[in-house]
Amino acid sequence: MVNRFCYRSLVLFFCFFSLQAYSLSPGEKAANFELKDQNDKIFKLNQLAGKFIILEWFNEGCPFVQKHYESGNMQTLQKMYKDNDLVRWVTIISSAPGKQGHLESTAQLKKMVERVGVQADYILRDPKGKVGRMYGAKTTPHMFIIDDKMMIRYNGAIDSIASANPDDIKKAKNYITSAMSKVLLKQEVITKKTRPYGCSVKY
Repeated sequence: MVNRFCYRSLVLFFCFFSLQAYSLSPGEKAANFELKDQNDKIFKLNQLAGKFIILEWFNEGCPFVQKHYESGNMQTLQKMYKDNDLVRWVTIISSAPGKQGHLESTAQLKKMVERVGVQADYILRDPKGKVGRMYGAKTTPHMFIIDDKMMIRYNGAIDSIASANPDDIKKAKNYITSAMSKVLLKQEVITKKTRPYGCSVKY
């Protein structure tokens, strides 16, 4: 009985701390990383120093991601910021081989981009999950905003309604547009951190 109790306690202990995994927080320096992009070129985050950066964790098979892409909401945001030369949007896929959303090659990545209509400036594969774990990305989508000094300014959900229903998009507060409106003016972000919602990143 004692052994069983100890075992259950240890399981709960480790589950709790896995759910509380470290995530880069607002006010911390953005970690540099290196991955290949949709054109099979090496992308380094620090090459965007001086720009404002939006990081988005993505998994095509996730219903919460589909909510924002099939409705066109995510592409609209991407296009809006793409028109601003000060901003770069970076989409990252951290799904491991054999897991939902994994893409084996740049060719598969390009087909997905065309199929889904992703409008991000850079779409990156992170099959080993190194960058996802570095940032503490927990869900798809999970969003980070980085300012022109490479500091994290926002970490969390894309909006305020944690559902997979596209009808909720118009009712929700969009945390990205809200934070970016402050960041671009070099003002303090009001809501700096929220709880991300979606499918777990498939490490």
